[in-house]
Amino acid sequence: LGTCYYNGEGVTQDNAEAVKWYRKAAEKGNADAQYYLGYCYEYGVGVPQDYTEAVKWYRKAAEQGDAYAQYNLGNGYYKGEGVPQNYAEAAKWYRKAAEQGHASAQYNLGVCYDNGRGVPRDFTEAVKWWRKAAEQGYAKAQYNLGWCYYNGRGVPQNYTEATKWYRKAAEQGDVDAQFSLGVFYKKGQGVPKDYTEAAKWYRKAAEQG
Repeated sequence: LGTCYYNGEGVTQDNAEAVKWYRKAAEKGNADAQYYLGYCYEYGVGVPQDYTEAVKWYRKAAEQGDAYAQYNLGNGYYKGEGVPQNYAEAAKWYRKAAEQGHASAQYNLGVCYDNGRGVPRDFTEAVKWWRKAAEQGYAKAQYNLGWCYYNGRGVPQNYTEATKWYRKAAEQGDVDAQFSLGVFYKKGQGVPKDYTEAAKWYRKAAEQG
């Protein structure tokens, strides 16, 4: 019923009513409702924005195994929103969601390993998690994986693999990947030198500013 009010399906769209019904279900232990109630508090949908309340409800859902809530709880700890900043806790919750296949959590866990935030710095582990997200089509992970192959960070240097992943991200509109792919065509790294292709990808990046 809360979702019907949230989406305006069968009733007039009303965020406050959505929150009212989400809360009733959340208080009875429904993990989906707890997640959505947390989301409403995080973004101020139907209630005043309140990160502390958002974290409270995300935690309840996360402890029931909800991957989206685990990811958002990780974000709360990573950013210090609603809880004191704690990279170790962020990595812990990202991992729980990542192990359930949540692509954004896989990407963020890779970032934690790449920077040594909340976990020991480990480029191989960063690559492992970025690859999982990249294979799900997550553009930023595809770009980062390409960058790792370009620089030989966590994997052996391989321009062909770098090009492959840059292209996947570039085709999704990732501006860094578009620029990098242009560089590859200009220099002939991982692909035959081709100034026309270089200009094509530079233009796409340029048009994004």
